Amino acid sequence: MNPPRLTGMRRLLPIMAGMALLLSSGCAMVKMKSVSSTDYVMLKRDDILNSGRLSALSQEALAVIGQTAGECGKDLPVCRQRVADNEGLHTEQRLSTLAELWMQEALALTPQAKGGEPVQLQANALDAWLETARYSYAYLFFSGRTPAQRALEDRLTQVRDYYNHAAEQTASVVFQRVRTRALEGEDFLRPVQVDRWTIRTTLDQLNLRSVPKQLVAASSVSFAGLRSSYRRDGFGAELVVVMESPPLAVPLEGEKVELPVYSEMPALNATAVLNFEGDTLEQVLATRTIQLKAYSPDITTSITLHGQEVPLAANFTAAYGLWLAQSGFATESLRTLFGRGEGIREPHIYLMQPYDPDRRIIFMLHGLASSPEAWVNLANEIMGDPQMRKHYQVWSVYYPTNAPLALNRYTISNAFNRTLRNFDPKATAAASHDMVFIGHSMGGVLARLMLSDSGEVLWKDTVERYNLRGERLKRVEAKLGPVMHFTPQPNVQRAIFLAAPHRGTDAAGNRLGRMIGKLVRLPLTLLGAFGDAFMALQNPEEDGGKPREPRISNSIDNLKASDPFIEFSSALPMVPGLKYHSIIAKRKAEVATADSDDGLVPYWSAHLDGALSEKVIVSGHSVQETPEAVLEVRRILREDLHQVDGVPLH
Repeated sequence: MNPPRLTGMRRLLPIMAGMALLLSSGCAMVKMKSVSSTDYVMLKRDDILNSGRLSALSQEALAVIGQTAGECGKDLPVCRQRVADNEGLHTEQRLSTLAELWMQEALALTPQAKGGEPVQLQANALDAWLETARYSYAYLFFSGRTPAQRALEDRLTQVRDYYNHAAEQTASVVFQRVRTRALEGEDFLRPVQVDRWTIRTTLDQLNLRSVPKQLVAASSVSFAGLRSSYRRDGFGAELVVVMESPPLAVPLEGEKVELPVYSEMPALNATAVLNFEGDTLEQVLATRTIQLKAYSPDITTSITLHGQEVPLAANFTAAYGLWLAQSGFATESLRTLFGRGEGIREPHIYLMQPYDPDRRIIFMLHGLASSPEAWVNLANEIMGDPQMRKHYQVWSVYYPTNAPLALNRYTISNAFNRTLRNFDPKATAAASHDMVFIGHSMGGVLARLMLSDSGEVLWKDTVERYNLRGERLKRVEAKLGPVMHFTPQPNVQRAIFLAAPHRGTDAAGNRLGRMIGKLVRLPLTLLGAFGDAFMALQNPEEDGGKPREPRISNSIDNLKASDPFIEFSSALPMVPGLKYHSIIAKRKAEVATADSDDGLVPYWSAHLDGALSEKVIVSGHSVQETPEAVLEVRRILREDLHQVDGVPLH
């Protein structure tokens, strides 16, 4: 007979075994795992576009239908169909997941770009990109909530990026086809047919005057030398439309070539949007007709789609950076200075944005051996600032820096005024009033001369210095009289001078300056219609009746502190009421400001009595490139906006 205790144990054994079996066959237990803040953020925001892996939200949607990301990737068409058909997924979840799955296929079918060449997409790749855009578009506008209601959600940002990237790829393909068609003389506005898709294009807002030569995705380029990149988050693909640039460099020795006086910057910022035909979710998911519309982000900040106002994406730096990177200004300006090979003979006015009659003009003049590239960061900061972009437009001159100062002042003034008259012949637009001039180095001297009254001072000095009498006087006066007589440029109410040698510089007359001055050549073609007048300055009687090459002062000669032209012109009165500011550089912080220089220009030459402000910055001569100078110019321009346009200071 078994003891009672043993009998009880035997009775418990089946119960314990059953419990063990039940536990071993039950649901898996939940276990806790620590996640760092960094991993948590990455888990939330990683997706197929930035990491090559499906986002956590798409993986959750796949889990609902019993699939993993790996299983889905093995047969994407079947996986997408299961997602589309499953009623367990709500509309937002289904549309956003389908957008990402189409993006996964599009990325796999798209070859990597090489050497900046446009990617040639096959029909199946473009089809995948268009489906990505379609489902993203449907999610954004037809899934139940507006973009504004989801503004703080990570998923909205992800899907918007899918759409924008797909629009970028589509625009590239459409551009290539439209350009080919236009070059062959066909109607480039005729809809583009790609496999089963019909894509209509609308380019009116870009105001294109010729066939663009290149379309560049702003996301595909970055720039050394630009400190900041200004853009606006929003809807659409950020692009740069590159036009043919006017050929300004010509042989410096040879026949005169007629060149345009002005041109808009040959690279335009643009934003492309794909609109899918239809007013309901079902219509959008069924359509094969799309409108590709290109906007100028300088003009348009938002668009209305299906009753919802949507901010338009924009990149305000890419076009400017691309233009400068492709311009060849650095070598071209040096060839011009030394008068060899190809260079520029006459000033050319560049409009940094399409002309706008309602925005006031900032006119920038670069210095010796330089070009519009000198303003790279300053111009970028102005065009990137929303308030300044709203009220100002930037014009920049490119001119031959070896020419005499008086001639450059004359030809730059003519080019500037011809450009103004072309856009505003009656001078009634806001753009033609309350303008701002900004000049660096020799460009600062030229800017001051354009805002000064010569009276008879310069002409009297010319007559006496060259002993002009009788017939020689008449011949020279007929041509050089207008060069030596000038009045201030009207409608300019403010000027900013940076490291400008208003009274010349001893550096131009020292050994190095004299050596460089001897290398500077002035081909008579550069003097243009004034060549014979400069020839007449040489008195043949001084050489026994034998004419010689004229001893014409070049720009470096004019910048010597002892040069008569700089001596007399520095004392000319500027237009009454002009507000002007000085930004002056000094190389060594420990040197007293009054005794300082920037390596080329001494303080005593850059200083101007009567300036509203004077900022001294520890820097070399290229002070316009420093952050301190850029901030000071922005401060002055904000003050200008407050005084002229009533924009509050903040």
